[in-house]
Parts: sequence; structure tokens; C-alpha cells
Amino acid sequence: MNVIEKIQSEQLRKDLVPFKVGDTIKVYSRIKEADRERVQAFSGIVINMQGRGIAETFTVRRISYGEGVERVFPLHSPFIQKIEVERAGKVRRAKLYYLRDRIGKTATKVADA
Repeated sequence: MNVIEKIQSEQLRKDLVPFKVGDTIKVYSRIKEADRERVQAFSGIVINMQGRGIAETFTVRRISYGEGVERVFPLHSPFIQKIEVERAGKVRRAKLYYLRDRIGKTATKVADA
């Protein structure tokens, strides 16, 4: 193992809950504002997971006031406090980009596992 891989393996988080594409999750992230810090929750469906190792990211999508909102989170970021799986979903695709075209309740529907 070379030096870069060794440093990256030390920075990987081992306390994260396993989840997959199609799951409805709640991500608690720390937000720094000036001199204070607060925790903000973002809940939605995981539509994308990509990368590997320290560069792994996932995209969470939710509908907020009728608008679709997507956020990309680095999986091993120190700013993610915790991740909770609210509902496991059963999907047959690796990327759920087709949810972007849907409106209303169908935009949040994924089959339960």
C-alpha cells in the first residue's frame, strides 16, 4: 500500500450506517455560521451513489414546497454527524434520475423493501 492509500484509509469513516440507492434517509450535517455551529437535517431519497474510497459521494433528493431539491454529500466528510435510514427501498437501477421528471406523490414513491 502506498502512502496516499494509507492516509486515505485512515480518514475513512467506519461509524456510518449502510444504505443504498432508493432508501429514504435523513442526513444530519454540521453547518458553520460565523462563530457558531449547528446541525441541520436533510431528508430525502438517495438517487445516486458514485465514487469509491475517500471520494465517495451520494445524492439525496426531496420535494420542498413543490420544487425538487438535490444535495450531494461526501460520504466520509467530517461535517456529516450521522445518517439515519428512515425507509429501505427496493429498486432495480443504480441511478434514479427518472424521479426528476415526476411530479407530486409519484416523485417520492419507491417500492418498499
